[in-house]
Amino acid sequence: MNKRNAIIGIACILAMTGCQSYKQVPYLQSYEELNNDNYEEIVVNEVNLADTLYDARIQPKDLLTISVNTSDPEAAAPFNLTVQTPLSTLSRNNVTSQPSLQQYLVNNEGMIDFPVIGQLKIGGLTKNEAESLIREHLKPYLKEVPIVTVRMSNYKISVLGEVARPGTFTISNEKVNIFEALAMAGDMTVYGLRGNVKLVREESNGERRIIGLNLNDRDIIHSPYYQLQQNDILYVTPNKTKAKNASISNSTTIWFSIIGTLVSLASLIVTISR
Repeated sequence: MNKRNAIIGIACILAMTGCQSYKQVPYLQSYEELNNDNYEEIVVNEVNLADTLYDARIQPKDLLTISVNTSDPEAAAPFNLTVQTPLSTLSRNNVTSQPSLQQYLVNNEGMIDFPVIGQLKIGGLTKNEAESLIREHLKPYLKEVPIVTVRMSNYKISVLGEVARPGTFTISNEKVNIFEALAMAGDMTVYGLRGNVKLVREESNGERRIIGLNLNDRDIIHSPYYQLQQNDILYVTPNKTKAKNASISNSTTIWFSIIGTLVSLASLIVTISR
């Protein structure tokens, strides 16, 4: 009887451990899911979002491409500086190239040096706000309202830690959220802590912050950190199992190295003795 009770007790402990481990795996759980073991009976209600649509803001060290277009290309030409971009090298003395728009580097004060107009402060503005500002400054120089387009050329984020494919990713549409970033990196591995993801962010004033995010909680989609900014770093923390495995692996490597050294030394001594 005691043996049977012991087996039942062990089975219960394993079952509870399994439930607790499962709770740490799914993304976007409701409060009931996080605090209730009976997952099958829980109905996940639709979440209605009233959050403002995200629009990236220009920061120092951003590379911008700015184009000005009107019905008269010659009138807009002074505001569209171009550079020659090499396409391919056919021989030592024959290089084909094509013109491309000059890129503008935003300095630490949020300024760019725009043709004809001069210094413009666009740091901290959204693209739409920057376009409106440039249009306003172009009024004295053009007979019609121009079409101004501002694009960020170096909008990128990095994903590190317990993901399948860590790396740095360029975002062409200048908008990416946490889950899209994880998808680009191949999602978390089984060793990633979904309840302890760290976001490293540098603000426009140079201040760096580390923000902890719980991706198990469905309210993460309302977080001000749900949408990533340019140059954000997302770090997925490894769980204790991965840490222990790494420790064991390092210890094993060290011991194999020591044993290999001792064997080599013993072989050398035997050779000398002969």
